[in-house]
Amino acid sequence: MFLLKKVFQLRDKTNPEMEKPFLEHLEDLRVMIMRVIITLVISMLLCFSLQGHLMNVLRAPVQNVWKEHTRGLLPSQVDVNRWEQAKDLLDRSSDLSSTQKEAFFGHFDGEVRRYVDAVRLLRAAKALPKAERLPFLHQQAGGDVDLTGLLDAISDSKADPDSQTGANLMMMSALKPTETFMLSMKLAFFAGVVVSFPFLLYFVLQFILPGLHLHERKILWPSMLVGFGLFLIGVCFAYFLVLPKTLVFFFEWSLDMGVTNDWRIGEYISFATQFTLLFGLSFELPVVIMALVKLGLLTYDMMKRTRSYAVVAIVVAAAMITPTSDVLTLSLMAVPMYVLYEACIWLAWWDNRKRRQAEAAEAAGDLERLGLETEEGEQEDRGEVMNGDDDPPSHAD
Repeated sequence: MFLLKKVFQLRDKTNPEMEKPFLEHLEDLRVMIMRVIITLVISMLLCFSLQGHLMNVLRAPVQNVWKEHTRGLLPSQVDVNRWEQAKDLLDRSSDLSSTQKEAFFGHFDGEVRRYVDAVRLLRAAKALPKAERLPFLHQQAGGDVDLTGLLDAISDSKADPDSQTGANLMMMSALKPTETFMLSMKLAFFAGVVVSFPFLLYFVLQFILPGLHLHERKILWPSMLVGFGLFLIGVCFAYFLVLPKTLVFFFEWSLDMGVTNDWRIGEYISFATQFTLLFGLSFELPVVIMALVKLGLLTYDMMKRTRSYAVVAIVVAAAMITPTSDVLTLSLMAVPMYVLYEACIWLAWWDNRKRRQAEAAEAAGDLERLGLETEEGEQEDRGEVMNGDDDPPSHAD
């Protein structure tokens, strides 16, 4: 209720000529909420029909976690994709006969088959004492230089590149019958928010800033496009950069603690969607600050003086909205927010400079207009005096 009163006071301040009682403000709020709900429902239905593609998009980062982990175990000259493909092919062909295996692997090139042979030999060598593993591998390589070099490179790795610790990440589990359906609904909701964000932002601004003038309405849509662009930048920044690094960090941390990563699909999707949306919303900081600057609630001098306090506020806000508690994720959210805040300070300075130039030009125009009016008035006065001197004195006088 306190927050609503503050918003209503802000509405009255932005348009003092149309002050409304509390109940009328509530009616406007109801209309805004209904518009938001209808827009979200339409966008959710659209996204729900594309849930398969959305699921593939969101699962891509977690599916790459195992590859990143394996890349850290294998030498640089070993291709991770080929290695994972060889492991998969070897597992799929385990129940085939010798003739069937030969026909099966005949569909792949020689490099893939060398990787398959390397995986097969390494798995067999695990049963031998460590001192006997390398001679066994060299003996079974049969003089194949490429296979020998591949086996030597993999054998020199400090960890086991054939470990299956993270294989469950490729097909995460659902523990309740209704979990996947509710997951689809949740996924459609978050995707609907991203798709309909410009309209949602427009409805919110229309509620907070009622009675805009014509020139203010003209800049409203470009401002919303900028806000939507920043939102998409934040979402992409989180999805392509922050989320993969965060997942790898937690995956490696669990392995170091001796804990397997049995991630549930529902928990992961909730984490990933909240993670990306919160980053997108954090990138809306310039829109909020510039709106406050335009309303006169913030100024360039105030932002410049309180920069140190703003840094603390940004770190606290990032710590509150970050879905994880690690310092890495906090830094990856707080640093861009601070950079955007610094950009807002420059934008406020530019806006203040532009406004002062406009005021100076207007004042100069007023002075020039006043000077012309004064000059015309003096000319008229001189004309009246000259006309009075020329006229002869009246008898009535």
